[in-house]
Amino acid sequence: MEKMSLAAQWREGKGKEDARRLRNQGLIPAVVYGQRAETIRVSLNPQELAKVLHAGAGQRTLINLTIEGLKDGPITKTVILKEKQIDPLKRTWLHVDLYSIAMDEAINVNIPVRLVGKAAGLAQGGIVEQVLREIEVKCLPGDIPAGIDVDISPLEIGHSIHVAEITVEKAKILADPAQTIVTIVPPKEEAVAVVAEVAEGEVAEEAAEEKEEAEEEKGKEEEDKEKGKEKGKEKGKDKG
Repeated sequence: MEKMSLAAQWREGKGKEDARRLRNQGLIPAVVYGQRAETIRVSLNPQELAKVLHAGAGQRTLINLTIEGLKDGPITKTVILKEKQIDPLKRTWLHVDLYSIAMDEAINVNIPVRLVGKAAGLAQGGIVEQVLREIEVKCLPGDIPAGIDVDISPLEIGHSIHVAEITVEKAKILADPAQTIVTIVPPKEEAVAVVAEVAEGEVAEEAAEEKEEAEEEKGKEEEDKEKGKEKGKEKGKDKG
């Protein structure tokens, strides 16, 4: 996977006041960290970061981050976007976490699922329902795939594809093998009819059970009446 370049500036300040000051300057606060690396606070241009991610592989883009302003001079680290905070109303960047990686060490990443082909079940009115949009894999940074293609052409109505049925070159799939990736569901009218039929069956079953219980109660009552009559007759005989 091709690496993209981005510049960042070391920052000494921290906290809300420093974050506000940076945003007023058109920058955002960020932190760079890794398993065997100290955390470095930096600031960067969110527009430049967005360009890099757009030109690369989105959140899976490998970035050559050059950090300037350090006491011993600038350094360059290979990083990947780990987490981002976006303003829910303005949709502007607020903060990012950048994870420092080594090219010879495997990392966990989420890869987007891309559906390929036209499902056979569409001809019968079926609807494609994509359940899983990303699959987590473990691989070397240089082997991160742009996407996972899943061919849905053979799928009929009621058929599905699960994680266990796919492979990713040079990567280990970490997702649950039993998870459904995509399925072809029947037309909505048919689905509603099936639900209605099931519901109707359940109502009928409940009614039958209630009727059976009522009949049992009625039978018990009749039995009690008969026993009462028998006892009455026996008492009459004793008096006679």
